[in-house]
Amino acid sequence: MTGTRSDATVTPDDTSPPRSGLRLPGGREIGRRLFTANETWTILALVLIMAFFTVRAPNTFLTTNDLSLMAENTSPLLIMAVGQTFVILTAGIDLSVGSVLVLASVVSDEYFVHNGGGKGGWVIVLIGTVIGVASGAGWGTVQGFLVSKAKIPPLIATLGGFGAALGVSYLITGGQDLGAPPGPLADTIGLGSVAGVSWLIVISFVVTLVFGLILAHTRFGRYSYAIGSNPEAGRRAGVAVDRHLIKVYALAGALSGLAGLISLAFNNGTTLTGHTTDNLTVITGVVLGGASLFGGRGSMLGTFIGIFIPQVLNTGLQIIGLNEYWQQVAIGIVLVCAVYLDQFRRRLRERA
Repeated sequence: MTGTRSDATVTPDDTSPPRSGLRLPGGREIGRRLFTANETWTILALVLIMAFFTVRAPNTFLTTNDLSLMAENTSPLLIMAVGQTFVILTAGIDLSVGSVLVLASVVSDEYFVHNGGGKGGWVIVLIGTVIGVASGAGWGTVQGFLVSKAKIPPLIATLGGFGAALGVSYLITGGQDLGAPPGPLADTIGLGSVAGVSWLIVISFVVTLVFGLILAHTRFGRYSYAIGSNPEAGRRAGVAVDRHLIKVYALAGALSGLAGLISLAFNNGTTLTGHTTDNLTVITGVVLGGASLFGGRGSMLGTFIGIFIPQVLNTGLQIIGLNEYWQQVAIGIVLVCAVYLDQFRRRLRERA
């Protein structure tokens, strides 16, 4: 599902694109749809980038260890991108995801430190996880309220949330990273695997799958598309737009909180200064996946593919020895290009 109607005839139980009868498309029609699908072009871009770096560094890029490490590094970004997808579908944006990740990891680790530290068991891990996810959800709820009720533009509301969440994290820790999360979290989730696949990768993939199904097959997903396409039409059809927006931002915050626990497990401690560009990377991945910053268009499959492009680009640039500061420049350029392509596609649809 990549879009919805933008007219005022939308109803709460039917916010998906209209179907043209029950006739199945022929081979030519299927081919045309595949050729024009955003996901097809996103996969092509990812393959081209991988091919370029494979040629430049054939013995070091795309090795088994390299692929596993890239997927593990991408895991918290993918979880945050899932929440960001819902926000962008409603024509919003959340710049605070990286800071909320830091805040959730700090709050959870504070609990761990005062309840056994590295010796805590699974019960302590579960309670700390609930605390982290709840703190992220609470932060997102406040931002959703500011956007929906106070009518503050999402850019400003979440930019303020970005700075405030990071500031609170520094106040709690005194500017020093916390360590010693419980052994089950660090050893099992952070370093362990199931059937040879890292738990970090499994968790991020399951989160993506679950919320992809929610987006494609539930009323919550249909409402997100509808609000992004035409919020006034949604209101006339009985959709509680303000309430839904609060839920969407709360979801983004909760998933950022979960990403904070993943980061805490992977790094065996908090990383206060390690997520300043996460919002840039996450937004880039979602937009590269075909989500429109104007709302109403996008898919979880596209996000899943798109979020790997910045990570593959970063890894490849590191392998060929490019200065890390140029890597940030490259990600910024990719984001600008993705937004331009989004606007270009929008103009083409308007002309059609």
